[in-house]
Amino acid sequence: MFSSTGSSGLYKAPLSKSLLLVPSALSLLLTLLLPHCQRFFLYDLQAVKDDFQIWRLICGRIICLDLKDSFCSSLLIYNFRIFERRYGSRKFASFLLGSWVLSALVDFILVEAMWYSFGITASRNLPSGFLAPVFALFVPFYCSIPRVQVAHILGPLSITNKTLIYILGLQLFTSGSYIWIVAISGLISGICYNSKILQVHQVLYIPSWMAKFCSWTLEPIFSSSEPTTEARVGMGATVDIQRQQRMELLDRQLMLSQFAQARRQRQQQGGMINWNRLFPPLRQRRNINYQEGRRAEQQASPPLEVSEEQKKNQWKNSFG
Repeated sequence: MFSSTGSSGLYKAPLSKSLLLVPSALSLLLTLLLPHCQRFFLYDLQAVKDDFQIWRLICGRIICLDLKDSFCSSLLIYNFRIFERRYGSRKFASFLLGSWVLSALVDFILVEAMWYSFGITASRNLPSGFLAPVFALFVPFYCSIPRVQVAHILGPLSITNKTLIYILGLQLFTSGSYIWIVAISGLISGICYNSKILQVHQVLYIPSWMAKFCSWTLEPIFSSSEPTTEARVGMGATVDIQRQQRMELLDRQLMLSQFAQARRQRQQQGGMINWNRLFPPLRQRRNINYQEGRRAEQQASPPLEVSEEQKKNQWKNSFG
């Protein structure tokens, strides 16, 4: 189901592991054991606007109160762990923090636009949870992860290594009435942060001292051991060098797959049957006929010359 762009498991992805375990455990706890405490984790923008309950911007945007949303977002975070391995935990955390803060501002703008344009009140019905950064991760997923065809169905339609991830994102997108607001705000914030619009990445980021503090305190808790069943590729002296060689091998395989897919598409441009091969164009047929006529004339001319010489010899013999 997931794209094969790295090792299996959560090795070298402590932040992704913490985002999988802690919010999911709190979501189960609030749903099964503490349902009376769910009101403290509602994402209510109307209460933020009228009663200045600023704390709801934090509590209401961390824990999912719907177990279905929690399950889908956990699967997506597990797949997006490849960005933590590629960028490092600090840069990955900075992207999540920047998109999380920006999406809160975009949520306000979208809710107010819906109210003034259509008279729809959605400020009290937004879904809770760490959803906007999950949708923001679709931006680097679309831009930086190559598309590799897995199966081909019904003409131009094909299944790639990214198809099921988009289907899972669509399932999360349609799980609620107003979750599309959170999804759009997440995508907008992801585009702004990924394309470095207004230099947002220089303002919203994790400082180095905080990254060092978390690496000393939290990383030993959420770190995972190296998978032992994984085949080693390369002759690197360290595990990191071998892992880099494995990533280069995967990138090479993806590139070869893209070349094969492009060659297959060029072969299929004429449809299932290559009519140009069976019936060449009129200009090509005219050139072929002209060349065949010239070749036939060249082959037929030597017998004519031989027959004229024979006639001359016969005329000399007759009058000699």
